[in-house]
Amino acid sequence: MWSDLNALAVFALVAEERSFRAAADRMGVTRSAVSQTIRKLEEALGIALVNRTTRSVALTEAGERLYAEAAPALLEMQGALDAAANLTGSPRGRLNLAVSSIAESFLSGPLLTSFLDQNPDVKLHVTVTDEEFDIVSQGYDAGVRLGEVIAQDMIAVPVTGEQRQLAVASPAYLERQGMPRHPSELANRRCIGWRRSANVAPYRWEFSEHGREFSVAVADTITTTDMALMVKLAVAGAGITFGMEDSFRPAIARGELVPVLEDFCPYFPGFYLYYPSRRNMAPKLRALVDHLRSYR
Repeated sequence: MWSDLNALAVFALVAEERSFRAAADRMGVTRSAVSQTIRKLEEALGIALVNRTTRSVALTEAGERLYAEAAPALLEMQGALDAAANLTGSPRGRLNLAVSSIAESFLSGPLLTSFLDQNPDVKLHVTVTDEEFDIVSQGYDAGVRLGEVIAQDMIAVPVTGEQRQLAVASPAYLERQGMPRHPSELANRRCIGWRRSANVAPYRWEFSEHGREFSVAVADTITTTDMALMVKLAVAGAGITFGMEDSFRPAIARGELVPVLEDFCPYFPGFYLYYPSRRNMAPKLRALVDHLRSYR
């Protein structure tokens, strides 16, 4: 029976990933081992579950039906096993986190280092991503994002206080071009913006005036997916850039960058650790939640 359940679990991973290699990577086994498990399951059932090509994996009709009926049961059994493991009370195992790239204080190093020092049996995997996805279906224990974008059905624990986005430029740039007085002037300034990919529109800079929020499509002279590069370019005098204040704080403290348009940059709820509501929280996650509360 256990071999059948293990084969179903392997099949469910292949169905989720649509890839033998990705499923193998998640389990820490070889692609060949995954392929053999699926083949034996198909032989036992007497029907093909997946269609394989050199580049892709697709479920057959039988595979789609099996996955639809088996996946919820497997998830429930995993929950039961997790609940049983909780009885030990000792934080252990791998803690998978999906963290926004702009959660500077969480990713800075000391917070996670002190957590691991206090919980030596916990292994930590941090995926730094700004993509929106379901942490539960993707196999993560928790995530860290801005509070305003977290789903209402999640439990959220504060990681930081209020945050704000800020426009900044180097003293040399402001000496050459002058200090902008209103966000509308940015259309005529050289700006360093963020763009998720080359084929999508750049992120619109968000401001507020007299309680009214508005966004500005700045001149996209320079765009990038990397906040660190945005900071370096701004320090070098390439133009005005915009992002989370925490990202600029070290350069501001050194006098390399100067805030601009501060009156139009309001504060908003900061970053939160979020996770699904569970009656029995795993000790490893409970330990992180307790650490966050004491660390702040």
